[in-house]
Amino acid sequence: MMESPHAQRKNEHLSLAAKLYAKNHETHPFDDVQLVHNPLPEINLADVSTTVQLGPLTLEQPFYIEAMTGGSKQSAQINQKLAQVAAKHHLAMATGSASIMIKDPATADSFKVVRREDPDGLVFANLSASATRKQAQAAIDALNADALELHVNAVQELTMADGDRNFHWLINISQLTRALDVPVIVKEVGFGMSKEAIQALTDMGVTLINVSGRGGTNFANIENRRNRHEDLHELLDWGQTTPESLLEARQGRSNSTTIISSGGVCSPLDVVKSGVLGAQAVGVAGYFLNILQHQGIDALDDEISRWEVELPRLLALLGCSSFTDLSRKPFVLHGATYEYALQRHLI
Repeated sequence: MMESPHAQRKNEHLSLAAKLYAKNHETHPFDDVQLVHNPLPEINLADVSTTVQLGPLTLEQPFYIEAMTGGSKQSAQINQKLAQVAAKHHLAMATGSASIMIKDPATADSFKVVRREDPDGLVFANLSASATRKQAQAAIDALNADALELHVNAVQELTMADGDRNFHWLINISQLTRALDVPVIVKEVGFGMSKEAIQALTDMGVTLINVSGRGGTNFANIENRRNRHEDLHELLDWGQTTPESLLEARQGRSNSTTIISSGGVCSPLDVVKSGVLGAQAVGVAGYFLNILQHQGIDALDDEISRWEVELPRLLALLGCSSFTDLSRKPFVLHGATYEYALQRHLI
Protein backbone atom coordinates (compact mmCIF):
# COMPACT_ATOMS: atom_id res chain seq x y z
CA MET A 1 0.00 0.00 0.00
CA MET A 2 1.31 3.44 -0.96
CA GLU A 3 2.06 5.68 1.99
CA SER A 4 0.49 9.10 2.44
CA PRO A 5 2.18 12.27 1.11
CA HIS A 6 3.07 13.13 4.73
CA ALA A 7 4.80 9.77 5.17
CA GLN A 8 6.61 10.15 1.85
CA ARG A 9 7.88 13.52 3.03
CA LYS A 10 9.36 11.85 6.12
CA ASN A 11 11.11 9.32 3.88
CA GLU A 12 12.46 12.13 1.71
CA HIS A 13 13.81 13.84 4.83
CA LEU A 14 15.69 10.67 5.78
CA SER A 15 17.05 10.17 2.27
CA LEU A 16 18.20 13.76 1.90
CA ALA A 17 19.68 13.84 5.41
CA ALA A 18 21.87 10.90 4.42
CA LYS A 19 22.73 12.33 1.00
CA LEU A 20 23.60 15.80 2.33
CA TYR A 21 25.37 14.73 5.52
CA ALA A 22 28.90 15.33 4.22
CA LYS A 23 27.93 18.67 2.67
CA ASN A 24 26.33 19.85 5.90
CA HIS A 25 29.46 18.96 7.86
CA GLU A 26 32.10 20.56 5.62
CA THR A 27 32.82 22.97 8.45
CA HIS A 28 32.71 22.23 12.15
CA PRO A 29 31.95 25.29 14.31
CA PHE A 30 33.08 23.55 17.49
CA ASP A 31 36.64 23.69 16.10
CA ASP A 32 36.58 27.41 16.93
CA VAL A 33 36.34 26.55 20.63
CA GLN A 34 39.62 25.68 22.34
CA LEU A 35 39.72 24.27 25.86
CA VAL A 36 42.49 25.38 28.19
CA HIS A 37 44.55 22.45 29.44
CA ASN A 38 45.31 22.23 33.15
CA PRO A 39 48.11 19.72 33.83
CA LEU A 40 47.04 19.56 37.51
CA PRO A 41 43.40 18.43 37.44
CA GLU A 42 43.58 17.15 41.06
CA ILE A 43 40.84 14.57 40.63
CA ASN A 44 40.28 10.81 40.65
CA LEU A 45 38.48 9.42 37.60
CA ALA A 46 36.43 7.22 39.95
CA ASP A 47 34.89 10.36 41.45
CA VAL A 48 33.56 11.67 38.14
CA SER A 49 29.79 11.50 37.59
CA THR A 50 28.15 11.94 34.18
CA THR A 51 24.64 12.30 35.61
CA VAL A 52 22.85 15.56 34.78
CA GLN A 53 19.54 17.16 35.65
CA LEU A 54 17.21 18.29 32.88
CA GLY A 55 14.66 20.15 34.95
CA PRO A 56 13.07 17.46 37.14
CA LEU A 57 14.47 14.66 34.97
CA THR A 58 17.70 12.80 35.73
CA LEU A 59 19.83 11.71 32.77
CA GLU A 60 22.57 9.15 33.31
CA GLN A 61 24.64 10.73 30.55
CA PRO A 62 24.91 14.41 29.57
CA PHE A 63 23.98 13.51 25.99
CA TYR A 64 20.81 11.97 24.59
CA ILE A 65 19.32 10.91 21.25
CA GLU A 66 17.73 14.03 19.83
CA ALA A 67 14.56 14.21 17.68
CA MET A 68 14.90 12.70 14.21
CA THR A 69 11.94 11.01 12.59
CA GLY A 70 8.62 9.19 12.67
CA GLY A 71 5.53 8.88 10.49
CA SER A 72 6.45 6.23 7.90
CA LYS A 73 7.41 2.55 7.72
CA GLN A 74 11.05 3.44 7.16
CA SER A 75 11.09 5.86 10.08
CA ALA A 76 9.43 3.25 12.30
CA GLN A 77 12.36 0.91 11.66
CA ILE A 78 14.83 3.66 12.49
CA ASN A 79 12.98 4.63 15.66
CA GLN A 80 12.89 1.01 16.72
CA LYS A 81 16.67 0.67 16.40
CA LEU A 82 17.36 4.00 18.05
CA ALA A 83 15.10 3.05 20.96
CA GLN A 84 16.88 -0.29 21.33
CA VAL A 85 20.19 1.53 21.61
CA ALA A 86 18.70 4.09 23.98
CA ALA A 87 17.37 1.32 26.23
CA LYS A 88 20.69 -0.53 26.28
CA HIS A 89 22.68 2.58 27.19
CA HIS A 90 20.04 4.22 29.41
CA LEU A 91 19.90 7.29 27.16
CA ALA A 92 16.95 9.62 26.92
CA MET A 93 15.44 9.78 23.43
CA ALA A 94 13.25 12.28 21.63
CA THR A 95 11.04 11.32 18.71
CA GLY A 96 10.62 13.30 15.53
CA SER A 97 7.63 15.60 15.19
CA ALA A 98 4.43 13.76 16.06
CA SER A 99 2.33 16.27 14.11
CA ILE A 100 1.87 13.65 11.41
CA MET A 101 0.47 11.26 14.04
CA ILE A 102 -2.15 13.85 14.96
CA LYS A 103 -3.15 14.26 11.30
CA ASP A 104 -2.88 10.59 10.38
CA PRO A 105 -3.43 8.20 13.33
CA ALA A 106 -2.31 5.29 11.13
CA THR A 107 1.28 6.50 11.60
CA ALA A 108 1.11 6.32 15.40
CA ASP A 109 2.98 3.04 15.64
CA SER A 110 6.10 4.60 14.13
CA PHE A 111 6.25 6.70 17.31
CA LYS A 112 4.83 4.25 19.86
CA VAL A 113 7.56 1.76 18.91
CA VAL A 114 9.99 3.92 20.91
CA ARG A 115 8.13 3.33 24.18
CA ARG A 116 7.66 -0.37 23.41
CA GLU A 117 11.39 -0.85 22.92
CA ASP A 118 12.31 1.32 25.89
CA PRO A 119 9.51 0.92 28.44
CA ASP A 120 11.46 2.33 31.38
CA GLY A 121 13.58 4.99 29.70
CA LEU A 122 13.12 8.73 29.29
CA VAL A 123 11.16 9.52 26.13
CA PHE A 124 10.44 13.02 24.81
CA ALA A 125 7.50 13.67 22.50
CA ASN A 126 7.89 16.39 19.87
CA LEU A 127 5.39 18.78 18.29
CA SER A 128 5.27 22.16 16.59
CA ALA A 129 5.10 25.19 18.86
CA SER A 130 1.69 25.86 17.29
CA ALA A 131 0.20 22.64 18.72
CA THR A 132 -2.98 22.88 20.79
CA ARG A 133 -3.15 21.63 24.35
CA LYS A 134 -5.29 18.70 23.18
CA GLN A 135 -2.72 17.74 20.53
CA ALA A 136 0.14 18.08 22.99
CA GLN A 137 -1.59 15.89 25.55
CA ALA A 138 -2.41 13.30 22.87
CA ALA A 139 1.26 13.06 21.87
CA ILE A 140 2.34 12.79 25.49
CA ASP A 141 -0.25 10.09 26.22
CA ALA A 142 0.61 8.09 23.08
CA LEU A 143 4.23 7.78 24.16
CA ASN A 144 3.77 7.96 27.90
CA ALA A 145 6.30 10.75 27.41
CA ASP A 146 8.42 12.21 30.18
CA ALA A 147 8.76 15.58 28.44
CA LEU A 148 7.51 17.46 25.39
CA GLU A 149 9.69 19.24 22.88
CA LEU A 150 8.04 22.17 21.12
CA HIS A 151 10.03 22.97 18.00
CA VAL A 152 10.28 26.43 16.46
CA ASN A 153 11.19 26.07 12.79
CA ALA A 154 10.33 29.21 10.85
CA VAL A 155 13.24 28.79 8.42
CA GLN A 156 12.26 25.23 7.57
CA GLU A 157 8.59 26.11 7.10
CA LEU A 158 9.34 29.10 4.86
CA THR A 159 11.61 26.95 2.69
CA MET A 160 8.82 24.41 2.18
CA ALA A 161 6.42 25.10 -0.66
CA ASP A 162 3.53 23.93 1.53
CA GLY A 163 4.94 25.02 4.89
CA ASP A 164 3.26 27.07 7.59
CA ARG A 165 3.32 30.84 7.30
CA ASN A 166 1.97 31.83 10.73
CA PHE A 167 4.61 32.05 13.44
CA HIS A 168 2.77 33.55 16.41
CA TRP A 169 4.18 31.09 18.93
CA LEU A 170 5.12 32.77 22.21
CA ILE A 171 1.70 32.92 23.87
CA ASN A 172 0.92 29.33 22.91
CA ILE A 173 4.30 28.16 24.19
CA SER A 174 3.64 29.92 27.49
CA GLN A 175 0.19 28.39 27.84
CA LEU A 176 1.42 24.87 27.09
CA THR A 177 4.36 25.24 29.45
CA ARG A 178 1.99 26.12 32.28
CA ALA A 179 -0.82 23.70 31.41
CA LEU A 180 1.01 20.42 30.82
CA ASP A 181 2.10 18.04 33.57
CA VAL A 182 5.45 17.19 31.93
CA PRO A 183 8.45 19.48 31.35
CA VAL A 184 8.31 21.47 28.11
CA ILE A 185 11.50 21.99 26.10
CA VAL A 186 11.46 24.70 23.43
CA LYS A 187 13.93 23.90 20.67
CA GLU A 188 15.11 25.24 17.36
CA VAL A 189 15.72 22.78 14.52
CA GLY A 190 19.20 23.83 13.49
CA PHE A 191 19.26 27.61 13.04
CA GLY A 192 20.22 28.67 16.54
CA MET A 193 18.94 31.23 19.01
CA SER A 194 19.81 34.76 20.07
CA LYS A 195 20.00 36.16 23.59
CA GLU A 196 16.90 38.21 22.78
CA ALA A 197 14.90 35.10 21.84
CA ILE A 198 16.11 33.25 24.91
CA GLN A 199 15.12 36.19 27.09
CA ALA A 200 11.68 36.30 25.45
CA LEU A 201 11.15 32.60 26.15
CA THR A 202 12.36 33.01 29.72
CA ASP A 203 9.94 35.91 30.22
CA MET A 204 7.11 33.60 29.10
CA GLY A 205 7.96 31.02 31.76
CA VAL A 206 10.05 28.63 29.68
CA THR A 207 12.83 27.01 31.71
CA LEU A 208 14.16 24.38 29.25
CA ILE A 209 15.61 25.72 25.99
CA ASN A 210 17.46 23.82 23.27
CA VAL A 211 19.39 26.35 21.17
CA SER A 212 19.95 23.81 18.35
CA GLY A 213 22.34 25.79 16.16
CA ARG A 214 23.60 25.62 12.62
CA GLY A 215 26.30 23.06 11.96
CA GLY A 216 24.42 19.78 11.73
CA THR A 217 21.37 18.67 9.73
CA ASN A 218 20.32 21.62 7.59
CA PHE A 219 16.56 21.62 7.06
CA ALA A 220 16.76 24.65 4.78
CA ASN A 221 18.94 22.58 2.48
CA ILE A 222 16.68 19.55 2.76
CA GLU A 223 13.46 21.48 2.13
CA ASN A 224 15.01 23.53 -0.67
CA ARG A 225 15.91 20.29 -2.43
CA ARG A 226 12.31 19.16 -2.03
CA ASN A 227 10.88 22.50 -3.20
CA ARG A 228 10.14 22.20 -6.91
CA HIS A 229 8.56 25.64 -7.18
CA GLU A 230 11.10 28.03 -5.67
CA ASP A 231 14.84 28.27 -5.06
CA LEU A 232 15.64 29.62 -1.61
CA HIS A 233 19.33 28.71 -1.45
CA GLU A 234 20.06 32.04 0.28
CA LEU A 235 18.74 30.43 3.46
CA LEU A 236 21.24 27.59 3.46
CA ASP A 237 23.68 29.49 5.71
CA TRP A 238 21.00 31.19 7.81
CA GLY A 239 21.24 31.42 11.56
CA GLN A 240 23.71 31.07 14.40
CA THR A 241 25.99 28.08 14.89
CA THR A 242 25.66 26.02 18.04
CA PRO A 243 28.71 27.59 19.75
CA GLU A 244 27.42 31.06 18.82
CA SER A 245 24.00 30.20 20.21
CA LEU A 246 25.50 28.91 23.45
CA LEU A 247 27.42 32.15 23.82
CA GLU A 248 24.15 34.03 23.27
CA ALA A 249 22.51 31.92 25.96
CA ARG A 250 25.14 32.88 28.52
CA GLN A 251 23.63 36.37 28.46
CA GLY A 252 19.99 35.64 27.63
CA ARG A 253 19.24 32.97 30.22
CA SER A 254 18.19 33.40 33.83
CA ASN A 255 19.44 31.35 36.76
CA SER A 256 16.40 29.09 36.46
CA THR A 257 16.91 28.39 32.76
CA THR A 258 18.38 25.07 31.61
CA ILE A 259 20.19 25.32 28.27
CA ILE A 260 20.50 22.33 25.97
CA SER A 261 22.97 22.16 23.10
CA SER A 262 22.35 20.40 19.79
CA GLY A 263 23.25 20.88 16.16
CA GLY A 264 26.48 19.45 14.74
CA VAL A 265 27.53 17.55 17.86
CA CYS A 266 29.76 14.76 16.56
CA SER A 267 32.01 13.69 19.42
CA PRO A 268 32.42 13.53 23.20
CA LEU A 269 34.70 16.56 22.86
CA ASP A 270 31.81 18.52 21.30
CA VAL A 271 29.66 17.50 24.27
CA VAL A 272 32.30 18.79 26.68
CA LYS A 273 32.77 22.02 24.72
CA SER A 274 29.01 22.51 24.90
CA GLY A 275 29.21 22.13 28.66
CA VAL A 276 32.05 24.63 28.91
CA LEU A 277 29.91 27.11 26.94
CA GLY A 278 27.05 26.62 29.38
CA ALA A 279 24.93 23.72 28.14
CA GLN A 280 23.54 21.48 30.85
CA ALA A 281 22.66 18.63 28.46
CA VAL A 282 23.39 17.83 24.82
CA GLY A 283 21.19 16.34 22.09
CA VAL A 284 22.73 14.33 19.25
CA ALA A 285 20.77 13.53 16.09
CA GLY A 286 22.41 13.62 12.66
CA TYR A 287 25.70 12.06 13.72
CA PHE A 288 24.01 9.05 15.30
CA LEU A 289 21.55 8.73 12.41
CA ASN A 290 24.38 8.77 9.88
CA ILE A 291 26.14 5.90 11.64
CA LEU A 292 22.90 3.92 11.89
CA GLN A 293 22.02 4.43 8.22
CA HIS A 294 25.46 3.65 6.81
CA GLN A 295 27.02 1.23 9.30
CA GLY A 296 24.15 -0.30 11.22
CA ILE A 297 22.97 -0.65 14.80
CA ASP A 298 26.06 -2.50 16.03
CA ALA A 299 28.31 0.35 14.89
CA LEU A 300 26.08 2.87 16.67
CA ASP A 301 26.13 0.72 19.80
CA ASP A 302 29.94 0.64 19.71
CA GLU A 303 30.18 4.40 19.13
CA ILE A 304 27.96 5.25 22.07
CA SER A 305 30.00 2.86 24.22
CA ARG A 306 33.11 4.80 23.19
CA TRP A 307 31.44 8.08 24.20
CA GLU A 308 30.57 6.62 27.60
CA VAL A 309 34.22 5.75 28.18
CA GLU A 310 35.70 8.99 26.87
CA LEU A 311 33.34 11.52 28.45
CA PRO A 312 34.31 10.95 32.10
CA ARG A 313 37.97 11.00 31.10
CA LEU A 314 37.54 14.39 29.45
CA LEU A 315 35.76 15.67 32.55
CA ALA A 316 38.60 14.38 34.73
CA LEU A 317 41.17 15.98 32.45
CA LEU A 318 39.52 19.33 33.08
CA GLY A 319 39.29 18.71 36.82
CA CYS A 320 35.49 18.34 36.78
CA SER A 321 33.69 15.85 38.98
CA SER A 322 30.37 16.63 37.23
CA PHE A 323 29.17 17.95 33.89
CA THR A 324 27.89 21.16 35.46
CA ASP A 325 31.42 21.97 36.64
CA LEU A 326 32.41 22.56 33.02
CA SER A 327 30.67 25.93 32.84
CA ARG A 328 33.32 27.37 35.16
CA LYS A 329 36.26 26.29 32.99
CA PRO A 330 38.19 28.70 30.74
CA PHE A 331 38.09 28.57 26.95
CA VAL A 332 39.48 30.44 23.96
CA LEU A 333 37.58 31.32 20.80
CA HIS A 334 39.02 31.44 17.30
CA GLY A 335 37.93 32.36 13.79
CA ALA A 336 34.36 33.23 12.89
CA THR A 337 33.05 32.38 16.36
CA TYR A 338 35.44 34.85 17.96
CA GLU A 339 34.45 37.59 15.50
CA TYR A 340 30.76 36.87 16.09
CA ALA A 341 31.19 36.99 19.87
CA LEU A 342 33.04 40.29 19.67
CA GLN A 343 30.44 42.01 17.51
CA ARG A 344 27.55 40.69 19.61
CA HIS A 345 29.34 41.76 22.82
CA LEU A 346 29.23 38.21 24.17
CA ILE A 347 32.80 38.21 25.51
